[in-house]
Amino acid sequence: MKRKYLYAGLLAVGLVVLAFFYQRQRESVPEAARVKIRYRQAIQKLDSAVVALKTAVEADRPLALIQRNFRRARLAYKQVEFLAEYLTPVTAKSINGAPIDEVEADDPLQTIVPPEGFQVVEEYLFAAGGTPSGSASPYPPDAKPELQQQINVLLSNVRRLDRMAEINPLTDRYVFDAMRLEVFRVITLGISGFDSPVAFHSLPEAAAALGALEETFGLYRPRLLEKSPQLVAQLDRAFRTSRQYVLANRNFDRFDRATFIRGYANSLSGGLLDAQRALDIPAFTELRALSAQARTLFDPDAFNPNYYAPDHDSHLTPERVALGELLFFDPLLSGNGSRSCASCHNPRKAFADGEAKSVAFDFKGSVARNAPTVLNAGLQRSLFHDLRVTFLEDQATDVLSNATEMHGSLEKSVRDLAQSSQYTALFGRAFPRAKPALTERNAKVAIASYVRSLVRLNARFDQYMRGDSTKLTALERDGFNMFLGKAKCGTCHFTPLFNGTVPPAFEHTEAEIIGVPATTDTLHPTLDPDEGKFALHRKDLHRFAFKTPTVRNVGVTAPYMHNGVYQTLEEVMDFYNRGGGAGMGIDLPTQTLPADPLNLTTGEKKAVIAFLHTLTDTTATTSIPRHLPSFPGKLTLNQRKVGGTY
Repeated sequence: MKRKYLYAGLLAVGLVVLAFFYQRQRESVPEAARVKIRYRQAIQKLDSAVVALKTAVEADRPLALIQRNFRRARLAYKQVEFLAEYLTPVTAKSINGAPIDEVEADDPLQTIVPPEGFQVVEEYLFAAGGTPSGSASPYPPDAKPELQQQINVLLSNVRRLDRMAEINPLTDRYVFDAMRLEVFRVITLGISGFDSPVAFHSLPEAAAALGALEETFGLYRPRLLEKSPQLVAQLDRAFRTSRQYVLANRNFDRFDRATFIRGYANSLSGGLLDAQRALDIPAFTELRALSAQARTLFDPDAFNPNYYAPDHDSHLTPERVALGELLFFDPLLSGNGSRSCASCHNPRKAFADGEAKSVAFDFKGSVARNAPTVLNAGLQRSLFHDLRVTFLEDQATDVLSNATEMHGSLEKSVRDLAQSSQYTALFGRAFPRAKPALTERNAKVAIASYVRSLVRLNARFDQYMRGDSTKLTALERDGFNMFLGKAKCGTCHFTPLFNGTVPPAFEHTEAEIIGVPATTDTLHPTLDPDEGKFALHRKDLHRFAFKTPTVRNVGVTAPYMHNGVYQTLEEVMDFYNRGGGAGMGIDLPTQTLPADPLNLTTGEKKAVIAFLHTLTDTTATTSIPRHLPSFPGKLTLNQRKVGGTY
């Protein structure tokens, strides 16, 4: 008996010793390496979940079970999303990209790329509203081979994700950067329903994504505990309460997104940055649209318009901005010396002009499209309604040479400007290393610099998101929740820029086909004949596609749409509430805006409009130059009007 107790005691001691050495060995493995192990394990779980979905479809299992397997696979994907999107964005897009045909912008052949991944599968499996259709299968029998093919492609991409995870390096900097970007992804895309448009599973998926971040943070927790127990407690609480809040408020239409972002998500993104600094993990300092050192999406200096410039030599300087402002208001650049950039982008009208379509050159009719505001125009990847140029410099060239707009010549303008010693000196100060400084290129850069300087992200909404609860009324807050929820505005006009530049990378600016009518007649609507982006490459999927513009300052920039058809925000809300052009009865099978009505009540539409008015910020933009540079001995030229005469 004593020998038995002795053996038991030795076994217990041995287990304790083994556990101790296992723990020490585990702690000796760098956190980033353990994150990679966890990531690959999570990919394997995702693989198994997709296999289960595949098996259920092949076996013609009941619809409810197939949908349940789909949701489980989606939750499994959200466990890996933050690193998949960060390390392998192309593969991540194949797994969870939007279910629409695309053309790669840099493809000279403009080859159409069909969609694939979860969102394509979702459209097969779910009826409108994400509820079972009542039939044994939610899709016609002849569609089953297509569905199986899509699931096979999805599974192949998941396995590619694992192969890439094996070879991709992972560092602490990558991990923390990816975690914070995922918080921003949840804020901007996750809780808006962007990637669960039919199944309406966004909120559980947001909770799953946050759970993955919490697990990952847990691997760094012991080291951080040695440096800042208080910060550990803060982050533990932030993770716990943010997930609890989402899981406790699963009604998509009634989810309080304003409270979630202000009260929970902002604390997470800021706390993770604090943890990164406490652990002496350097933040990335390379140029990005969204700074890697921004605590939240709503920090005053979170966004850098220099990211969208063509090169370093085109970055903002005070001297270039000052020169560009003068050129922007100088009618000398036009063909008749009577109009300027400010003719259609008037600072006293929030840099729009209040017209459906601007007056054309020499009063010969009107230009083709509505003049949008240039406030925050520097924070997007593509320009013009049809996205035909990438850089503001090229936009300036296009407008200056357009026969219906400025009808000028940049080459001639530079020759004219060179006759002014004041302009010559200003160019020299703005481009001190250029010899000569007064060139066509530098004139474009100066104008673009001025436009890039017009970033205004300090509206009442921004101040509210930074913590000032007095800046929004209850109605305005409800409107934001509606904008990002039931009204689905936020799935195209992304927070916080509220344009079509996709977060959290803010690299690509989207176009949509929404079916804008030619008139306000809702009984007999007809499609506006402007074919938009189609004119660039003659691809049918681009016919009637237009850039998604910002809705910042929309309260002071009527009229609306590329053709200026709507005079009021109430008309705009009615258009979207009906399901766009197709929802109004226009035959437009390629419409990318869902044609189903939103069923917004009168009060809900009023709330959204009230919120839109909180996005107005025209601070320090209404002034114009007091005078323009002079030209020796040219009295008439020196009397030219700042901003032009029309």
